[in-house]
Amino acid sequence: MSKIIASAAIRGANRLYREAGEMLEKAIAGKGEEHRFEFVDTAFHLPMIYAMTGFPVKTLGDMRTALGFAKDLLHEEPSRHVWKPYLGEALDSGMATLFAEEILLALKTDAGLEPYKDPETGFVYNGFITDTIQRNLGIQLVDGTMPGFAAIIGAAPDEDTAVKIVRELQEKNILTFLSGNVKGESVTKQLLRKGVELGWDTRIVPLGPETEHTLYALDWAIRASLIFGAKKPGDYKAHLKYQKDRVFAFAMVLGELDDIIWTTGAGAINMGFPAVADTDVPVVHPSGVCIYEEVDKEFDHTKIVQKAIEVRGLKIVVEKPPIPVAYGAAFEGERIRKEDMFIEFGGQRTPAFEWVRMREMDEVEDGKIEIIGENWKELYEKGGKMPFGLIIDVAGRKMHKDFEAVIERKIHHNINEGQGLWHMGQRDLNWVRISKAAKAAGITLEHLGVIMTTMMRHRFRSILDKVQVSIYTGEKEVLGLMEEARKAYAERDSRLGSMVDESVDLFYSCLLCQSFAPSHVCIITAERLGLCGAYNWLDARAAYEIDPTGGNQPVPKGQLLDARYGRYTGVDEYLKKSTGGAVETLNLYTIMENPMTSCGCFECIVAIVPEANGVMVVQRGHQGMTPAGMKFSTLAGSVGGGMQTPGFMGIGRNFITSKKFLAGDGGIKRIVWMTKNLKESLKSAFEARAAEVGAPGLLDKIADETVAEDSEKLLEFLADVEHPALGMDPMI
Repeated sequence: MSKIIASAAIRGANRLYREAGEMLEKAIAGKGEEHRFEFVDTAFHLPMIYAMTGFPVKTLGDMRTALGFAKDLLHEEPSRHVWKPYLGEALDSGMATLFAEEILLALKTDAGLEPYKDPETGFVYNGFITDTIQRNLGIQLVDGTMPGFAAIIGAAPDEDTAVKIVRELQEKNILTFLSGNVKGESVTKQLLRKGVELGWDTRIVPLGPETEHTLYALDWAIRASLIFGAKKPGDYKAHLKYQKDRVFAFAMVLGELDDIIWTTGAGAINMGFPAVADTDVPVVHPSGVCIYEEVDKEFDHTKIVQKAIEVRGLKIVVEKPPIPVAYGAAFEGERIRKEDMFIEFGGQRTPAFEWVRMREMDEVEDGKIEIIGENWKELYEKGGKMPFGLIIDVAGRKMHKDFEAVIERKIHHNINEGQGLWHMGQRDLNWVRISKAAKAAGITLEHLGVIMTTMMRHRFRSILDKVQVSIYTGEKEVLGLMEEARKAYAERDSRLGSMVDESVDLFYSCLLCQSFAPSHVCIITAERLGLCGAYNWLDARAAYEIDPTGGNQPVPKGQLLDARYGRYTGVDEYLKKSTGGAVETLNLYTIMENPMTSCGCFECIVAIVPEANGVMVVQRGHQGMTPAGMKFSTLAGSVGGGMQTPGFMGIGRNFITSKKFLAGDGGIKRIVWMTKNLKESLKSAFEARAAEVGAPGLLDKIADETVAEDSEKLLEFLADVEHPALGMDPMI
């Protein structure tokens, strides 16, 4: 490694160690060693220190101990006259830096200085990244829609260059973290001045204005191996290998480098994350810690993104329809406010619907886009609002009627991925907006059809041979066709509603999360969706038809061994093979014996409450205490990583109202506590299901956080309302 880099990394590490020590001693003097601290919504204390050492930092006194770990990794700056290999010392210093930065940021958070608020603009940076956000993005991390992460440190030469770099990353669906500055200038400030929307919705996340804030991105990365990989705290070799092999991150350093950038970069290199700079820096080309180069440079800003992708070894294929605006999944979260809107359709403003229809091959003209309505061009050019009927006729030799709903749901993503296009809802409750900027760029109604024909053929290439789009803009035509569509929706719902586990010969697996959690397999049945909530049985079936070697595979049910608990020979055989023997058997309908494994991106956790002879359900993102004595983040640490944990299980929220939900344990009558959010969002379906099992009014007998957050108050409430779980057979 270059002596210049090693010297800078060592100097920077020693400086940060001293700063952290000084700030820590002041905090201890004011608050005492026993003062407790925790980052918001995480079960992993100070994640980097916890993962690398196994030491949970809970108090200021613990921080002093943890800072000692950093001290043990420090080295003296190399002599001017003695040559030696510097890689080990530089990497040690990099890890010491990450420990010191984590303590510094924890102390600043405890003092109310984080997340940082810019005094000039009032902009509030993201700060620490919560476990909830990590789990929310879990499915995108593994299904290819978010192939990697970029940490941009510093400032681009000018605002336009900053926008071009970030837009290119967005089009490649790469999540981008921003930190650092060059003489007070930063990419975050440059983007804000250009009016670029920042935040998780657009995958451009400003962490803070200093280089040290890059640590938040590295904390995000290291928790992937704790949450999804089930790597044990303290097993630093396993964590670092996991980062190199499974977490596809890289850094782009824009502008001048200083000691803090170099030493933070050395910490990132420990994790297998390379860096590409736009200045004349010493390069480190031999592979070793990273897969390819560790430090490289690229002066041409039109090439720096591609250079970084190549150095990290990412393989990115993006299908872009021929439209005059940028296109990619990173634009899905873009919002179009009323003042930025050119035109809108639906959303209770005008009649609107969207409908995918299966047709015979000779009834569809592939690629045809037809807009039907008098004076539609004049109405569109005027802007404001218009009726909107979107009919997509599809045909294919492998197309099934049941796939209509699967294809129809992709309309949402297809439209939202266009910059300046916005979509919400589905069926006859849809709502579409086009921004003024997109209109100025040349977007027309025909381009909505182009998006559909291009992306439907791409996303369902093994199912569809032909796609034809018709857009209706006349109110009379839209209202008439909407009634036809509603009849089709009702017929479709009736057909799918009759599908039960017993009526199908195959279940399907979802192996997508094995890239993060090697021993986890989702078994998706007709009545049980995937625990992330993103895939049901039809989705998995369609995915298999599209890609027979992909992440969704058919699982023959085999012989039924236990009807009550839902154990099948075929499922057991599949699990043994697909997990390398890590999981040998599965009961689909119970939480108490060999329940399904969880990866980490589950929507909800079901946990036994023994005192109440029932279970509680808490959704991802709930930050309060639960009657199990643990918050969601702590519970999740016991459930994820591909483990089978009797009494605990991750699920998709819509599974709660399925007939197969804990069918072997007594079903929904076992639910004694559920968050208010879940009760409200599932109310209609839950009440219908409760009536089916002879328990009308059950929802009102289930406690939530407004009633009880501990088991004692919970039991009092359950006794008062005479909850049925108290009279059921014991769960244990």
